Amino acid sequence: MAVMKGSIKLTIVICLWALLGQATALAAAQERDPELVKQLKRAIADTTSFGDRYEAEVWLADMSQRLKKRFPKPKDRFLFLKYVHGEAQRASLPPELVLAIIEVESNFNQWAISRVGARGLMQIMPFWLKEIGRPGDDLFTLQTNLRMGCTILRHYLDKENGNLIRALGRYNGSLGSFRYPDLVLTALRERWYRP
Repeated sequence: MAVMKGSIKLTIVICLWALLGQATALAAAQERDPELVKQLKRAIADTTSFGDRYEAEVWLADMSQRLKKRFPKPKDRFLFLKYVHGEAQRASLPPELVLAIIEVESNFNQWAISRVGARGLMQIMPFWLKEIGRPGDDLFTLQTNLRMGCTILRHYLDKENGNLIRALGRYNGSLGSFRYPDLVLTALRERWYRP
């Protein structure tokens, strides 16, 4: 019995050590790139919104129907979608791609915290707030999380010369693995793509 308890304790210690190693690897994979820090600072200061009102309204109506189960209140749905659309447009990203990332990263849970400490809808690592000189900002705030997530993805897309698979790998801290990009692209194709 004592050997069994010792074995269980050893297994728990090994599992905790492995999780700590994954957290360290993710933080290292999301390198503290000085150019990305500059882009995040500019993004936080940007306050633009929809460019084409009609297109945005059509998009909002379409996507609202798809999100009814996740956001039962129409007001919550439209506010969420307005922010997603605005931040995606600001970063020159397809808003449907941002929705697919949110689905995979947090399953639309604004309060999600990953096992490595990433926060919110787009699962942003907290160290970015210190890097951009805004440690008091809240990554659970919808606008802050979306703005930072879209800016980070745009940076990685630019860094990878438009290669979405590699950019998604960098975003997730899993560059070289196809698992995460496949999850995002499947969600995009099956639930968010506009025919």
